[in-house]
Amino acid sequence: MTGRRILVIDDDAALRDSLAFLLDVNGFYVATYETATAFLNDVASGPVDCIVSDILMPGMSGLELVRKVKAGRVDCPVVLITGHGDVSLAVEAMKAGAVDFIEKPFEVEVLLRAINSALKARPIKPADAAKLQAEARLANLSSRERDVLQGLLAGKINKVIAHDLGISPRTVEVYRANLMAKTNVRSISELMRIAITAGL
Repeated sequence: MTGRRILVIDDDAALRDSLAFLLDVNGFYVATYETATAFLNDVASGPVDCIVSDILMPGMSGLELVRKVKAGRVDCPVVLITGHGDVSLAVEAMKAGAVDFIEKPFEVEVLLRAINSALKARPIKPADAAKLQAEARLANLSSRERDVLQGLLAGKINKVIAHDLGISPRTVEVYRANLMAKTNVRSISELMRIAITAGL
Protein backbone atom coordinates (compact mmCIF):
# COMPACT_ATOMS: atom_id res chain seq x y z
CA MET A 1 0.00 0.00 0.00
CA THR A 2 2.94 2.35 -0.50
CA GLY A 3 2.70 5.77 -2.09
CA ARG A 4 -0.61 6.77 -0.54
CA ARG A 5 -0.89 10.20 1.10
CA ILE A 6 -1.87 10.26 4.77
CA LEU A 7 -2.62 13.40 6.77
CA VAL A 8 -1.95 13.42 10.51
CA ILE A 9 -3.81 16.08 12.51
CA ASP A 10 -2.96 16.34 16.21
CA ASP A 11 -2.10 19.25 18.51
CA ASP A 12 0.48 17.07 20.34
CA ALA A 13 3.71 17.78 18.41
CA ALA A 14 5.54 14.69 19.77
CA LEU A 15 2.73 12.33 18.75
CA ARG A 16 2.41 14.08 15.37
CA ASP A 17 6.12 13.59 14.68
CA SER A 18 6.18 9.97 15.83
CA LEU A 19 3.12 9.10 13.71
CA ALA A 20 4.64 10.87 10.70
CA PHE A 21 7.88 8.87 11.14
CA LEU A 22 6.00 5.60 11.61
CA LEU A 23 3.89 6.12 8.48
CA ASP A 24 6.88 7.31 6.48
CA VAL A 25 8.91 4.15 7.23
CA ASN A 26 5.86 2.12 6.18
CA GLY A 27 5.96 3.70 2.72
CA PHE A 28 3.30 6.41 3.00
CA TYR A 29 3.61 10.08 2.00
CA VAL A 30 2.76 12.07 5.12
CA ALA A 31 1.68 15.65 5.81
CA THR A 32 1.01 16.89 9.35
CA TYR A 33 -1.17 19.65 10.76
CA GLU A 34 -1.56 20.97 14.30
CA THR A 35 -5.27 21.71 13.90
CA ALA A 36 -8.19 20.66 11.72
CA THR A 37 -8.66 24.30 10.69
CA ALA A 38 -5.06 24.52 9.42
CA PHE A 39 -5.68 21.43 7.28
CA LEU A 40 -8.99 22.70 5.85
CA ASN A 41 -7.33 26.04 5.00
CA ASP A 42 -4.68 24.09 3.06
CA VAL A 43 -7.00 21.61 1.36
CA ALA A 44 -5.62 22.48 -2.07
CA SER A 45 -2.20 21.13 -1.07
CA GLY A 46 -2.84 17.90 -2.97
CA PRO A 47 -4.77 14.64 -2.99
CA VAL A 48 -5.48 12.92 0.33
CA ASP A 49 -6.04 9.18 0.74
CA CYS A 50 -6.71 8.99 4.48
CA ILE A 51 -6.81 11.34 7.47
CA VAL A 52 -5.68 10.31 10.97
CA SER A 53 -6.98 12.90 13.43
CA ASP A 54 -7.18 13.40 17.17
CA ILE A 55 -10.70 14.02 18.48
CA LEU A 56 -10.02 16.64 21.16
CA MET A 57 -8.08 19.56 19.70
CA PRO A 58 -8.15 23.35 20.11
CA GLY A 59 -10.74 24.93 17.79
CA MET A 60 -12.41 22.39 15.54
CA SER A 61 -12.71 18.88 17.03
CA GLY A 62 -12.04 15.65 15.17
CA LEU A 63 -15.78 14.97 15.06
CA GLU A 64 -16.47 18.34 13.43
CA LEU A 65 -13.68 17.59 10.95
CA VAL A 66 -15.32 14.27 10.01
CA ARG A 67 -18.62 16.08 9.39
CA LYS A 68 -16.85 18.69 7.18
CA VAL A 69 -15.08 15.94 5.23
CA LYS A 70 -18.33 14.04 4.74
CA ALA A 71 -20.03 17.27 3.65
CA GLY A 72 -17.76 17.15 0.62
CA ARG A 73 -14.77 19.38 1.34
CA VAL A 74 -12.47 16.36 1.02
CA ASP A 75 -13.32 12.90 -0.26
CA CYS A 76 -11.37 10.50 1.97
CA PRO A 77 -11.74 8.22 5.00
CA VAL A 78 -10.99 9.53 8.51
CA VAL A 79 -9.52 7.45 11.35
CA LEU A 80 -10.04 9.14 14.73
CA ILE A 81 -7.71 8.69 17.70
CA THR A 82 -8.36 9.77 21.27
CA GLY A 83 -6.91 9.67 24.75
CA HIS A 84 -10.41 9.94 26.22
CA GLY A 85 -12.16 6.97 24.68
CA ASP A 86 -15.65 6.07 25.71
CA VAL A 87 -18.39 4.12 24.02
CA SER A 88 -20.70 7.08 23.39
CA LEU A 89 -17.86 9.04 21.73
CA ALA A 90 -16.98 6.04 19.55
CA VAL A 91 -20.62 5.65 18.49
CA GLU A 92 -20.87 9.39 17.70
CA ALA A 93 -17.65 9.21 15.66
CA MET A 94 -18.90 6.28 13.60
CA LYS A 95 -22.29 7.91 13.04
CA ALA A 96 -20.52 11.09 11.87
CA GLY A 97 -18.72 8.99 9.26
CA ALA A 98 -15.33 8.05 10.78
CA VAL A 99 -14.09 4.70 9.45
CA ASP A 100 -12.39 3.77 12.72
CA PHE A 101 -11.93 4.95 16.29
CA ILE A 102 -8.71 4.12 18.16
CA GLU A 103 -7.89 4.79 21.81
CA LYS A 104 -4.45 6.03 22.89
CA PRO A 105 -2.08 4.46 23.70
CA PHE A 106 -2.39 2.13 20.73
CA GLU A 107 -0.18 -0.47 19.08
CA VAL A 108 1.42 0.52 15.79
CA GLU A 109 -0.19 -2.49 14.08
CA VAL A 110 -3.67 -1.36 15.16
CA LEU A 111 -3.26 2.01 13.44
CA LEU A 112 -1.68 0.52 10.30
CA ARG A 113 -4.49 -2.04 10.09
CA ALA A 114 -7.11 0.74 10.37
CA ILE A 115 -5.39 2.83 7.67
CA ASN A 116 -4.88 -0.10 5.28
CA SER A 117 -8.47 -1.18 5.76
CA ALA A 118 -9.67 2.38 4.97
CA LEU A 119 -7.44 2.52 1.88
CA LYS A 120 -8.68 -0.78 0.46
CA ALA A 121 -11.98 0.92 -0.17
CA ARG A 122 -10.15 3.57 -2.23
CA PRO A 123 -8.34 2.03 -5.22
CA ILE A 124 -5.53 4.30 -6.37
CA LYS A 125 -5.61 5.42 -10.00
CA PRO A 126 -2.34 5.28 -12.01
CA ALA A 127 -2.64 9.03 -12.75
CA ASP A 128 -2.90 9.74 -9.01
CA ALA A 129 0.21 7.64 -8.35
CA ALA A 130 2.23 9.60 -10.93
CA LYS A 131 0.94 12.90 -9.51
CA LEU A 132 1.88 11.85 -5.95
CA GLN A 133 5.39 10.87 -7.06
CA ALA A 134 5.83 14.18 -8.90
CA GLU A 135 4.55 16.14 -5.88
CA ALA A 136 6.92 14.25 -3.59
CA ARG A 137 9.87 15.27 -5.78
CA LEU A 138 8.81 18.94 -5.59
CA ALA A 139 7.98 18.85 -1.86
CA ASN A 140 11.32 20.24 -0.65
CA LEU A 141 11.40 23.28 -2.92
CA SER A 142 11.45 26.71 -1.26
CA SER A 143 8.80 29.25 -2.26
CA ARG A 144 11.39 31.19 -4.27
CA GLU A 145 12.47 28.02 -6.11
CA ARG A 146 8.79 27.40 -6.91
CA ASP A 147 8.54 30.98 -8.26
CA VAL A 148 11.48 30.31 -10.60
CA LEU A 149 9.93 26.97 -11.63
CA GLN A 150 6.65 28.74 -12.47
CA GLY A 151 8.61 31.17 -14.64
CA LEU A 152 10.33 28.30 -16.46
CA LEU A 153 6.96 26.60 -16.96
CA ALA A 154 5.66 29.81 -18.54
CA GLY A 155 8.54 29.59 -21.03
CA LYS A 156 10.37 32.66 -19.70
CA ILE A 157 14.14 33.09 -20.03
CA ASN A 158 16.35 33.71 -16.96
CA LYS A 159 16.54 37.46 -17.59
CA VAL A 160 12.73 37.82 -17.65
CA ILE A 161 12.28 35.62 -14.55
CA ALA A 162 14.94 37.72 -12.77
CA HIS A 163 13.13 40.95 -13.70
CA ASP A 164 9.73 39.55 -12.60
CA LEU A 165 11.10 38.42 -9.21
CA GLY A 166 13.36 41.44 -8.63
CA ILE A 167 16.53 39.33 -8.45
CA SER A 168 19.63 39.03 -10.64
CA PRO A 169 19.87 36.60 -13.59
CA ARG A 170 22.81 34.96 -11.78
CA THR A 171 20.55 34.27 -8.78
CA VAL A 172 17.97 32.70 -11.11
CA GLU A 173 20.73 30.39 -12.39
CA VAL A 174 21.50 29.36 -8.81
CA TYR A 175 17.80 28.62 -8.21
CA ARG A 176 17.66 26.61 -11.45
CA ALA A 177 20.65 24.55 -10.31
CA ASN A 178 18.94 23.99 -6.94
CA LEU A 179 15.74 22.88 -8.72
CA MET A 180 17.68 20.32 -10.77
CA ALA A 181 19.54 19.01 -7.71
CA LYS A 182 16.50 18.81 -5.39
CA THR A 183 14.32 17.04 -7.96
CA ASN A 184 17.21 14.83 -9.10
CA VAL A 185 16.70 15.54 -12.81
CA ARG A 186 19.27 15.71 -15.62
CA SER A 187 17.46 18.13 -17.92
CA ILE A 188 15.06 21.07 -17.82
CA SER A 189 12.59 19.09 -19.95
CA GLU A 190 12.51 16.35 -17.28
CA LEU A 191 11.91 19.02 -14.63
CA MET A 192 9.05 20.47 -16.74
CA ARG A 193 7.49 17.00 -17.06
CA ILE A 194 7.54 16.54 -13.27
CA ALA A 195 6.07 20.01 -12.66
CA ILE A 196 3.26 19.45 -15.17
CA THR A 197 2.48 15.98 -13.75
CA ALA A 198 2.28 17.56 -10.28
CA GLY A 199 -0.27 20.01 -11.63
CA LEU A 200 1.79 23.20 -11.33
